[in-house]
Amino acid sequence: MADGDARRGDPARDPADAGAAAQAAAQKAVLERPDIRRALTRIAHEILERTKGGDDVVLLGIQTRGVTLAHRLAAQLEQVEGRRVPCGSLDATMYRDDLRLKPARALGRTELPPEGVEDRIVVLVDDVLFSGRTVRAALDALNDLGRPRAVQLAVLVDRGHREVPIRADYVGKNLPTSMRETVKVLLDENDAREAVMLGPAGEERE
Repeated sequence: MADGDARRGDPARDPADAGAAAQAAAQKAVLERPDIRRALTRIAHEILERTKGGDDVVLLGIQTRGVTLAHRLAAQLEQVEGRRVPCGSLDATMYRDDLRLKPARALGRTELPPEGVEDRIVVLVDDVLFSGRTVRAALDALNDLGRPRAVQLAVLVDRGHREVPIRADYVGKNLPTSMRETVKVLLDENDAREAVMLGPAGEERE
């Protein structure tokens, strides 16, 4: 009886657990911690160059990992320029055009810095650019918060396969992928690991 119970509880013999284990094993890291650090440093310098010192820049991270990346970029910009760069978060969930097609998701927080976004250069920050629908929803959400002078987009990874005409201004890594693959960004603050993983396709169409 005990042996039978042990076999039934053995993850290796459970089809669901075995499938999850196989999927995890199929994933591979395409960016590691040093690569992510270099990519963000490069993006920070490109932002400063393109915005002529970043005087009027406001960073808004798209929930969830985009917020983490936005705060990291803000720290990088502050280190270079010696002054604080306004940084906030933006949740675009209720502006998505596919809400009825997906399970309900928890709402994140939208927090604007005290400077707001009026007549500012807003840099939206996200982890992965895929279909472009998340960014389009973020633009709609931003439109309800104020009227920036300009809006730019910074992403850690651009994996292609756009479904709407969205293009990033700053890209950490262009990563050609097939539709049979998925890209997952793992960050210390969110996942207790730092890497960009490529693996079998999931359901997300960001």
